[in-house]
Amino acid sequence: MNEKIEVGYQTFVSDSTDDFGAIREISRDGRQVTVYVENAGDFQVPVTSVVSVQSEKVTFDCRKLDRRLRVAIGHAHDAEGV
Repeated sequence: MNEKIEVGYQTFVSDSTDDFGAIREISRDGRQVTVYVENAGDFQVPVTSVVSVQSEKVTFDCRKLDRRLRVAIGHAHDAEGV
């Protein structure tokens, strides 16, 4: 990783240019982050699924994410344009 993950950084998956949420918390041991996903709430995500951290953006490898989180990411922008 290029930078340290910090609260407030935007979150992305490697196969999309759209953000889906933000980092809300980092575990004390640094092994997990809490990610707030728009329209779905908070998810605990292992840091091992992070592909890169740069320019205040955290990018995750979608293949390493829990199925529930992947579904939530797919619906993160559903309320927009309503």
